[in-house]
Amino acid sequence: MSLTDLKRKKKKVQQTKISVEDFIEDANNYALGKPSVLEAKPARPKGLDKSTTKIFRHATFTLTEQSIAQLNALSKETNIAKSRLLRIFIQEFCNKSKHEQTELLENSHSDSVN
Repeated sequence: MSLTDLKRKKKKVQQTKISVEDFIEDANNYALGKPSVLEAKPARPKGLDKSTTKIFRHATFTLTEQSIAQLNALSKETNIAKSRLLRIFIQEFCNKSKHEQTELLENSHSDSVN
């Protein structure tokens, strides 16, 4: 699995329809230097922008089919990007004591052998 599998798909933005009168009125406002009455505030993108991508690095790693399926299900269920979920899981693991980490690793090793 590579990070290309983790990318979110962009959602299509639906444009609202306006009447001819509103369009003409807005054109008049533009000609007079007045602000547009039709302009909606631009939606803030939910994905990564150029300023935030500088703190991330691309990585390639291997996951089992079961792990991929679980990650996909969690992502759909929580509506959180898979890459963000992985960062959360890594942070949670790092926040555990050495003893808890060892227990988790031992349990995960016995699960993967079966």
